[in-house]
Amino acid sequence: MSRKTGPTVAVLMGGPSAEREVSLSSGRQCAAALREAGFETVEIDAGPDLAQRLAESRPDVAFNALHGRWGEDGCVQGLLEWLRIPYTHSGVLASALAMDKQKAKEAFRRAGLPVVESLLAPREEVSERHLLRPPYVVKPNNEGSSVGVYIVREGSNAPRLAETMPETVMVEAFAPGRELTTAVLDDRALTVTDILTDGWYDYDAKYAPGGSRHVVPAEVPRDVFDACLDHALRAHEALGCRGLSRTDFRWDESKGLDGLVVLELNTQPGMTPTSLAPEQAQAVGIAFPDLCRRLVEDASCGR
Repeated sequence: MSRKTGPTVAVLMGGPSAEREVSLSSGRQCAAALREAGFETVEIDAGPDLAQRLAESRPDVAFNALHGRWGEDGCVQGLLEWLRIPYTHSGVLASALAMDKQKAKEAFRRAGLPVVESLLAPREEVSERHLLRPPYVVKPNNEGSSVGVYIVREGSNAPRLAETMPETVMVEAFAPGRELTTAVLDDRALTVTDILTDGWYDYDAKYAPGGSRHVVPAEVPRDVFDACLDHALRAHEALGCRGLSRTDFRWDESKGLDGLVVLELNTQPGMTPTSLAPEQAQAVGIAFPDLCRRLVEDASCGR
């Protein structure tokens, strides 16, 4: 049996977002890893009574394993700061910026990072006509895990968006090429993963067993590899992130280094058995319980 040596950690998971199931999987894996690392843990499915449950359990640290809106966009971070509970991952401002894809992209552009053209537009207008020349992508401005993503190909009509899409959506030029990603931990870019799928890297490809294959480290030219490390760290710093983040790229190898673009940054990468950040940490010698321990040790009530 593991000897309990550390503080009590409340692992926040689930919640009401479209990424609830992913968050539950992440949270359970993190709670198990933290127990293995010697921490007392309490698992909390975050709902409207979250503040009450935190007050009752009185944890020393909150491990935020929530994904999507409310848990990843600064809302829960603000609640934890109000309650004076140190928490893992990024603070209120960095979380809110990263979750707002358009604002994050503006910050990346100011930092000199390569991004594709994009705009925000009413859902009805996007369904009526092309606002960018196809191919382009339509997606919610504040969701993750490829939830609600439409790819509009050349020769296609404007997409008929589901009524569940937000009233305002992002329209973004399609970036062709390979899916690459780099995690940053404690201000260190870890490595680069090449994500191989049979088609679009959608929700199932990300989370279903066998949905994708990861090549770690990515077998790409050294200048592209180094650029991913550099860009991920600069993106992390541009938003003011702390702890763990993951930056996603597309790379058009026909254009060499000029074909690399930053897509988005995730302040709370998935921690499921098929997730990318834990896999990268393992590749550079950081076992999963150690990764979770380091995040708890980095927990803060600010920034």
